Amino acid sequence: MTKQDLQIKTRDGVARAGLFRAANASPARAGVILYMDAFGPRAALDGMAERLAGEGYAVLVPDLFYRNAPYGPFDAKTAFTEEKTKTALMALVTGTTQEMTISDSGAFLDALAPQGVTGPIGTVGYCMGGARALNAAATYPEHIKAAASFHGGNLASDAADSPHRKAASIKARVYVGTSGVDRSFPPEQSARLAEALRVAEVDHVIENYVGMAHGWCVPDHSVFDAAGAQRHWKRLTTLFAETLI
Repeated sequence: MTKQDLQIKTRDGVARAGLFRAANASPARAGVILYMDAFGPRAALDGMAERLAGEGYAVLVPDLFYRNAPYGPFDAKTAFTEEKTKTALMALVTGTTQEMTISDSGAFLDALAPQGVTGPIGTVGYCMGGARALNAAATYPEHIKAAASFHGGNLASDAADSPHRKAASIKARVYVGTSGVDRSFPPEQSARLAEALRVAEVDHVIENYVGMAHGWCVPDHSVFDAAGAQRHWKRLTTLFAETLI
């Protein structure tokens, strides 16, 4: 597996990103943008990107918090239980708006083409990245053919930038994996998202992972669940195999 460090020029500065590919393989035309969770780029996300790259994709993991770099690092197991790091994290999350990431995503897509990634693109996001993966699909439908969210929060909230409001612009196939109980994506939001996607005639699945807690997919989370994570990998790789062709 190879990792290439990129510096991507955006409207607001320069975002660092890792581009992962399988070694000794044909150059990947199809790409995946992995939108990070609240704890930022780190070894756990690198490992997840490597796993996706092993499926034959070029996988980009950008730093969405680059406007506030340097920051962290954060320990995903304890960062929200310690007041100092919780305050710092929440400032990063709330200070990095959906509109910022939507704009950045155009630069991320532009950065992939010179790397030979000229085919279809998939997006996947975890936690705060889930809504960003869906909003990217709505904003760049000519490029993004599949979009997945796992334990994503506020996918159908009252906010103006909530992804469900842009359902009519999505041309990608959508998969949403939800925690069994998740205050950031309660049942009423799930129902609202399902209705918006159905009315917009978006090919989609919303699946409830009963018994899983928010963060179950990511290996350095305190609530990581190996069986639930494996189920998520099956769903994600199937989604991309069927769409990024």
